[in-house]
Amino acid sequence: MQKILQTSQKKLESLYNVMTVSKKLPYEKYKEIYSLVPRLTVEVLIVEDGKILLTKRSIEPVRGFWHTPGGAVLKGEKIEETVKRVAKEEVGLDIEIEKFCGLIEYESLIGYFGHDISLAFLCRKKNKAQEVKLDNNAEDYDFFSVLPEKMIPEQRKIITDLKILN
Repeated sequence: MQKILQTSQKKLESLYNVMTVSKKLPYEKYKEIYSLVPRLTVEVLIVEDGKILLTKRSIEPVRGFWHTPGGAVLKGEKIEETVKRVAKEEVGLDIEIEKFCGLIEYESLIGYFGHDISLAFLCRKKNKAQEVKLDNNAEDYDFFSVLPEKMIPEQRKIITDLKILN
């Protein structure tokens, strides 16, 4: 188990180093802070023709699960900027925000690393011809009209409650 945790930590550190932006904290400081306080994140619910874009996680937590693109709000960053940055970084898409959909509190993930509280936004690609380009967080993607079984429960709930799928 210790070896698995060390491997996961190395992958997270590597991923963090690849994605470093001047506003982002050094990994050790990030880990220290967010092990003590909740982390504010956003979820990018990209819908096209009644289907939602999900990516299959290639990193922990929940490696191998389908999920919505999402990420942390950086210091000094407006929420709208965060949503657009996360969409660009994780799936390579320029998006338009349609509306705020609600709050997700990740009870199923508490204890893994910290406590995430996420703001979910319904979004659309700016240009339908844009193609998805995955970052290191995901190994696959698809647009789903029926949600896959292996999915983060809190994300499943908000998508189901929104009734946005055909």
